[in-house]
Amino acid sequence: MPEMTEARELFMHELGDILYAENMLVKALPKMAKEASDPELRDGFTQHLKETRGQVQRLKEAFAALGEPAKAEQCPGIEGIIEEHDEFMEEEKPSAEVCDLFLTGSGARAEHYEIAAYSGLITMARALGERECVDLLNENLREEKETLRSLEKAARRLSKEQARAEKAAA
Repeated sequence: MPEMTEARELFMHELGDILYAENMLVKALPKMAKEASDPELRDGFTQHLKETRGQVQRLKEAFAALGEPAKAEQCPGIEGIIEEHDEFMEEEKPSAEVCDLFLTGSGARAEHYEIAAYSGLITMARALGERECVDLLNENLREEKETLRSLEKAARRLSKEQARAEKAAA
């Protein structure tokens, strides 16, 4: 493979990386929604699945704005986050309550990864003068940040409920 020497090449690679990541999450989110016993958490994963499908569409629009075909690049980062989730669920066999708490953390890890990716992409798009891409990527970033806030709120609520239940059982 030839040496990567231009910022646009890196931008295209990173854009493909997040497209792959979002596509992986389109597959993972229904599973996470099914694993959640808390209705609010389950609804949050279902809602984010709809948003993620929209994010994939916006990424395809960004590629089109660049005059390039949408090409996903394998993303070991998101693969690792999903693999960690799957291994935990299989090996630890958490109770419903512990599972819900774990899902908030697992989801937050994915959101942090996506937020970092979009932040870097927006910086590069601005430098490259790709205003349409900046707008599309900013919308995805806004949704990711909102999802992270929702997961953090759910984690606080579920942690308090679990602590009260454990205290009452003691």
